Amino acid sequence: MSGHSKWATTKHKKAAADSKRGKAFTKLIKEITVAARMGGGDPDGNPRLRLAILKSKEQNMPADNIKRAVMKGTGELPGVSYEEILYEGYGPGGTAMLVEIMTDNKNRTVAEIRHIFSKHGGHMGEAGCVGWMFHKTGDILVEKSKADEETLMALALDAGADDMKSDDPEQYEILTAPGELERVKKALEAKGIPLAFAEATQIPQTYVKLEGKDAEQMLKLMEALEDHDDVQKVHANFDIAQDVMEKVLG
Repeated sequence: MSGHSKWATTKHKKAAADSKRGKAFTKLIKEITVAARMGGGDPDGNPRLRLAILKSKEQNMPADNIKRAVMKGTGELPGVSYEEILYEGYGPGGTAMLVEIMTDNKNRTVAEIRHIFSKHGGHMGEAGCVGWMFHKTGDILVEKSKADEETLMALALDAGADDMKSDDPEQYEILTAPGELERVKKALEAKGIPLAFAEATQIPQTYVKLEGKDAEQMLKLMEALEDHDDVQKVHANFDIAQDVMEKVLG
């Protein structure tokens, strides 16, 4: 299972949903607004907007909040104009990192992100320095206790998945093309299979195994970046033991 997926599921298990909900709403509203601005306000014809709305509903965002965010994106309501930026850099132990940003003030954000990197043993790099190491992928995790392997694999592949891995002791990992993620997700949910994690992400070609201080610093860097209001997603090629993640996040 990819380091990012392990990180995401561990955080999900540990998160205090109520204390983080306001911050989660802020990030989702930005995504809805930008998706509507770029592809229009009709989710049926705008896959990015459709996915953002689905994620917002999963977080129990009120329908009025979603509607206003869409209308701000289409220009029907006044709103802030957000710029999408991808920062690249290095974490502890030489890990490669991609940070997806949405901001209304690029100069402020880059200074704050650079400070977070340096505070936690990393540093920002030039555009293109590590991006070549990642590829866009739909990533779905299913707990092994929730599904039979052969049935799950048949369902996933029939729905358009590229591959399914079972090397993790607790979860199956299903990989899709980014455009097939929603279709595979819907096919599994239609059969009553609960998903532990499902989103479009950036999967690295190789991983860097981290232990000790480097592992702890890396996880604290990830937390600090994800806690920043302008950060939408963070991708990194670290490989850290599950028990270490749970200890640091706990």
